[in-house]
Amino acid sequence: MPTGTNANTRRPDWAALIIAAGLALLAAVVAWDASRLGGGGAYARIGPQTIPYAIAICLGGLAFWTVIEAWRGDFPEREPQEFAPVLWIVGGLVLQLATISIAGFSIATGLLFGFVARGFGARKMWLTIPAGILFASIIWLIFARGLSLTLPRGPLEAALVTVVTGIGTAVSSLFGGVA
Repeated sequence: MPTGTNANTRRPDWAALIIAAGLALLAAVVAWDASRLGGGGAYARIGPQTIPYAIAICLGGLAFWTVIEAWRGDFPEREPQEFAPVLWIVGGLVLQLATISIAGFSIATGLLFGFVARGFGARKMWLTIPAGILFASIIWLIFARGLSLTLPRGPLEAALVTVVTGIGTAVSSLFGGVA
């Protein structure tokens, strides 16, 4: 094997080193936040700080391991990034944020669903957006009506409430005398 060639030597993986720095920063933030929690756990020595400290230690270990692997160049070569799918997904998120207070949860989330599906390769947005609105409407009904949680309400949700209330009234009048 000839010496002095660059065939077997790889430079450090700078993207992985940046990820390692992010992991170390996150570990430091979690440890700092855990240090601000009350002590507690005087008898068993387990208190509210225990799990956050364990998470900080694990994140620090991952950061250290990532540095070693990045410095050795042991990470596999990455494929080139395609930006179009990322832009479709980010565009869907921006569109959802812009429309959720006006159109409501179901329509805004249906738009997000369609844009994410397009980012993953679906070409029929005329089909994916209505499917997303249908799924989001079912989710809205489960969370807003079934679990009494507050989700943004728009015209579609108002119509759903009217329909569900009407069905409930009809069912209760049919079976109201049976107990």
